[in-house]
Order: sequence, then structure tokens, then C-alpha cells
Amino acid sequence: MRIVVQEQPFDFGAEADKFANGRHDMGAIVTFTGVVRDVEGGLSTMEIEHYPGMTERALEKIAQEASQRWSLGDVLVIHRYGPMAPGDKIMMVATAARHRKDAFEAAEYLMDYLKSRAPFWKKEHTGKDAGWVAAKDEDEDALKRW
Repeated sequence: MRIVVQEQPFDFGAEADKFANGRHDMGAIVTFTGVVRDVEGGLSTMEIEHYPGMTERALEKIAQEASQRWSLGDVLVIHRYGPMAPGDKIMMVATAARHRKDAFEAAEYLMDYLKSRAPFWKKEHTGKDAGWVAAKDEDEDALKRW
């Protein structure tokens, strides 16, 4: 299991290759990458804040829970903080399991957790103003299924 919280960009392809290489005991590897999106136009920057130490512990805990619940062989979570532009990669989740159902479900579980409960705070900056991103009901609803 590897949990990384970093400011600098990551290379998705390199991270996915590193995670997948040498996996002769796993039948499935699932990856997902979250990207800064400019839904309504005008977003110049997404700024993500977190509390060092607390954030890593929270992500490790949820990754361990996922590993036990779905019998995962490995988990990777990379999450960025700091300022990012539309199109930048925010996060990556990778799961390895003997069977695809476990890998897919665990990855979805981790993504739902990261979206709604992980201790990150997002602020959107436009040309005119800035505002904190509020929690969305649909993100909470997605987490309830687990």
C-alpha cells in the first residue's frame, strides 16, 4: 500500500506502470484519475488545502479498510494539494486484486471516500472571485451505498 499526498504533478502512466509491473498473482488492476474540470467556464484555479499528517493517516485508514473488505493485493492513492489549473490531475487511485469485481468495487469505494470524506478543502478561483466548494448531496449519497 502506498499513500502519497503531494503538491507537485504526477505522471499517471509512470505510476500505473510502476503499480502494475510484476503482478503475477493479481488478475485485475483498476486505475482512476481525477482531473480539475471547469464545468461552467471561467475557472482559473482550483486550490486544495489539507492538514499534513492528519490527511495521510485518514487515507491510510480507508485504504486498509478497503484492502480488508475486498481482499486487495495492493492499493495506491495519490492526491495533490495546492493550486491547479483546469485539466490538471488531482488524484489517482489504483487497486490490485485477484478478481476484477474486488478491484473495481474497492476503487469505487476509495474514490467515493476521497470525494466526500477525505480531509481536503477545495477553493475555486475565477477571474472575479473565489469560493470554497460545498459538499454535494450526490457525493454523500454515493458513499451511503458502502
